[in-house]
Amino acid sequence: MRLIAAGVAVAAAALTVGVAVPPAPQAPRITLVDNTVAMDPAPPYDPGDGSLPNGGTLSPFDVQDPAIGNLDPALLTAIQNAATAASADGVTMTITSGWRSPAFQQRLLDDAVHTYGSLAAARQYVQTPEASKHVIGQAVDVGGTGADQWLIANGSRFGLCRIYANELWHFELAADAMGNCPPLLPNAAG
Repeated sequence: MRLIAAGVAVAAAALTVGVAVPPAPQAPRITLVDNTVAMDPAPPYDPGDGSLPNGGTLSPFDVQDPAIGNLDPALLTAIQNAATAASADGVTMTITSGWRSPAFQQRLLDDAVHTYGSLAAARQYVQTPEASKHVIGQAVDVGGTGADQWLIANGSRFGLCRIYANELWHFELAADAMGNCPPLLPNAAG
């Protein structure tokens, strides 16, 4: 509390003597691939929570980053194999979101509630930390021109399935032994 009061006092003193006080630096914005849920993280971007700065992407081989390195090993192998096959077809597959900490997932949900006006509306796009497959490293969101369509058409060969009808980019390791994906859920709320 003293630190805040001191900062206010310094700013007030600067204004009285006519000295301009520079604005506080802005944290980088994080957006989901669908650009519907923009998030101003607090604290600023933390690479340890699975967030990526300013809409960044990763390769499925960037295992040094927690968003990739904390994926379930079977999912990691599947998405790496799929990315390699997609590359052979001329499609570059990136990961826009992989593993997320529970705190980061909660921030996404809180921001979605603010954006959409209610928890029920937000839940169509963002799971709770307790239900999110991202939090346990069992989901990835893919990016790259045509990568989602390539994975929709070919993902089951690798066990990867699109899960939600309203999210072309969200994939989980969900194919059965015959390579069949489950029926699409309408959205994250089910």
